[in-house]
Amino acid sequence: MKKRVLTTLLVGIIFATALVGCGKSEDAASGNKLVISTWGLSEDVLKETVFDPFAKEHGVEIVLEVGNNSERLTKMKNNPNSQIDLTYLAESFAEQGIEAGIFEKIDYSKIQNANNMNEKAKNTVDNGFGPAYTLNSIGIVVDPSAGIEINSWEDLWKPELKNKIAIPDITTTNGPAIVEIAADKAGVDVKTDNGEAAFKELEALKPNVVKTYSKSSDLANMFSSGEIVAAVASDFAYGTIAKAKPEVINVIPKSGTYLNFNTININKNSKNKDLAYEFINYALSEEVQERTAKALNESPVNKNVKLTEEEAASLTYGPVVNKAKVIDFKFVNSVMNEWINKWNRIMN
Repeated sequence: MKKRVLTTLLVGIIFATALVGCGKSEDAASGNKLVISTWGLSEDVLKETVFDPFAKEHGVEIVLEVGNNSERLTKMKNNPNSQIDLTYLAESFAEQGIEAGIFEKIDYSKIQNANNMNEKAKNTVDNGFGPAYTLNSIGIVVDPSAGIEINSWEDLWKPELKNKIAIPDITTTNGPAIVEIAADKAGVDVKTDNGEAAFKELEALKPNVVKTYSKSSDLANMFSSGEIVAAVASDFAYGTIAKAKPEVINVIPKSGTYLNFNTININKNSKNKDLAYEFINYALSEEVQERTAKALNESPVNKNVKLTEEEAASLTYGPVVNKAKVIDFKFVNSVMNEWINKWNRIMN
């Protein structure tokens, strides 16, 4: 795995080439190094905003193991005895890690800031494993110049949108939300029929879908070229699309959006669990949550964070969170192979 030293504040002499501590067993036992598995995105900003202040306060060296969700989870499954202490993952992948026995059950009496999480984010606490530290949601990005009114999820099925919309692929972070939206249109809970009614609705939606995308960055070009006039997209993708097509708007239907959480888990084999608990508590603090909202565009889960309208413009924040729905990824993961097969037959 690729390892990068973010900062070191160890007491005593540290060799510049060493990534495994300073050679004393008592140092390793005292948690003078914390290995964190994460995405490696916006690394410099993360270093300044999150990791450096924690490292300075606790006198530790932070080492990153970077990669996408799937790559990192696969490596941990293949090597459960890795040196990783903490793992950042999207909720669906975190659930897979839980099922694989990679992560530690959490003692929430050691994470006081979890008490300040909003009610939706507390769903991740209820399962007894690592909490959400940020959330995102989906909306409908619309080009109003097309002259087609889109205010609800159901409007995506309008016949005048034939070959004019894009939706996330089933295998992406927001793919399962598309199935949930289709189930809502059918009026049938996906858990009651494993999504059968939803896929019938998706079959009806197919004529309108010009692309099921895997990378939200593709949407900017599709909007700017006029290939699409609407797309279901994450809140964090909207800014990129708007730069390419300034007239687009982001519609959050009155019926509510769907949330996706990014989580932090403690690896079961971590030798630095006390320090890992301190880091999670720190990451959920009002101060850090406010900093990451402003610097990294991460929607806060700490309900005490106050943002201005301008600061919250591209975030999932405030009343929209209260009306939003959450996805049961334990259920979704249990039927995902079946859903992928159906999706490929119908949508691709």
